[in-house]
Amino acid sequence: MRCLRPKASSLPLSLVDVYRELKKKQKKGDTTVSERDLTAKERQFISRIRAVTAEHNENNVTRTAAYLDFYLRHREIHWAFLGHMVSRNGGWNMTDLKGELLMRLLSEEERQSFFAFLERGNWLIFQDIYPQFLLYEESQKHGRPLFYLLPYVGVSTFMETIWNHFWHRGDLYTLAIALVINEQSYLERRVIQHPVFQQTVFQTLKFQLQELLHFNHILFPHDDGQGGTALIGQTLHQFESLHERILLGKRLYSILFDNEETLENAVRWAVSHPHTGSRKDYWPHLFNDVCESFPREPYRRRIRDCQIVPGAPRLYSPQLRHAWKNVAHEAAEPGDWFTDPHVVRYLVKPEQPINGEIIHAYCETLEKIELAIIAKNAFFHAR
Repeated sequence: MRCLRPKASSLPLSLVDVYRELKKKQKKGDTTVSERDLTAKERQFISRIRAVTAEHNENNVTRTAAYLDFYLRHREIHWAFLGHMVSRNGGWNMTDLKGELLMRLLSEEERQSFFAFLERGNWLIFQDIYPQFLLYEESQKHGRPLFYLLPYVGVSTFMETIWNHFWHRGDLYTLAIALVINEQSYLERRVIQHPVFQQTVFQTLKFQLQELLHFNHILFPHDDGQGGTALIGQTLHQFESLHERILLGKRLYSILFDNEETLENAVRWAVSHPHTGSRKDYWPHLFNDVCESFPREPYRRRIRDCQIVPGAPRLYSPQLRHAWKNVAHEAAEPGDWFTDPHVVRYLVKPEQPINGEIIHAYCETLEKIELAIIAKNAFFHAR
């Protein structure tokens, strides 16, 4: 992460207390917690949190639905809806690997490696953040903050400070962006810098990831007001950079939450279109979850300006339950990512509006993938 060195005096007044509290925690260092220190009732509650989290952490579809359900119960927790929409994209990227385009471009081994990378990240984020949501819900029921229990479910001490701040101040933006910082920092060592994924994904698929795969386009469908679906979003160009991923999260938050009409249109769309993992969910004119073409047929271009060429079959985009089996994950690696209170600088809200225009870049990427498939076929037939 880039080194951000704010002085307390340079921060907005609302963040000074957060910075000072984090500074104290930095001096204390990593403190190991033991459930033996808890009461029987607290241990029972921790056990229930783990069980409920595991129940919803079965696959991308169940996680994505759980985020939306929680947001509809607690509209003040903005990250829950941001996480829901980003998790939809994770599911689409997973099923792309069994869809019509990437099946023709990537080997079986590459597709398995890339799925393992996406699935592990999706699983890790949920098992870290959903216990936070359940603790918040329980705090509301008890009428007092219970965030001192966060370390007992493996959540960073950074978030203990932030949740307590939110409880007393009700700062919606700070909580949402702090959760962005937390989740991306949590993934950094466990996924992005993990030796296995560095070797099997970032090195093996480096060209495809940067130039071909559209997993770096984050798409947010929303109701266009005329019975159709419109898209807004952002593109990430440096996935391996923690700094860039955090900034992307801030931009994605802005395009969803800066405009109330956009937000309500997105929520309405999400509620009326349950997530299946198929891109048919948002563009049935271009994608279908039933294969309409013959597998051995040479690929011919079908996409023009994000429309299917007249007479051509739609692109196959399977539902997740048909594409991938559920994965039994190893426990998350222990350890707290938080070491530097200067991450608080990311909590400062930018002043400039964010442009969510994405359709042109997305359509261009789809057409590039088609050209890559045709070029690959021509290469192998010429040999």
